[in-house]
Amino acid sequence: MEPGAWTLRLRDGGSAQRICVRTGREFIQLRHRQPSCERFVVRDGPREVTVQYTCRGNGYGRTTIRRESDTLVQIRSQGIEGGAPFSIDGEARRTGGC
Repeated sequence: MEPGAWTLRLRDGGSAQRICVRTGREFIQLRHRQPSCERFVVRDGPREVTVQYTCRGNGYGRTTIRRESDTLVQIRSQGIEGGAPFSIDGEARRTGGC
């Protein structure tokens, strides 16, 4: 993945958010931004990665990122945040520099 500014568009109505990406790991914890979460790589393939993470006291999640190109990825994430379930399904495209 290319570093830079990416726009994540969710399929639940088209809401969008801009994310500054340095390594691609920024997409793993979209609902849990704290750095202290423990991560476990479930699957690491050439075009797809699945990571499960636990954030003590704030929930957990499981995210799959499928790379279509260096500037386009598909993201699915679900889990529990603050005691409530969440589900994210979207597409991220690189849109420029940060």
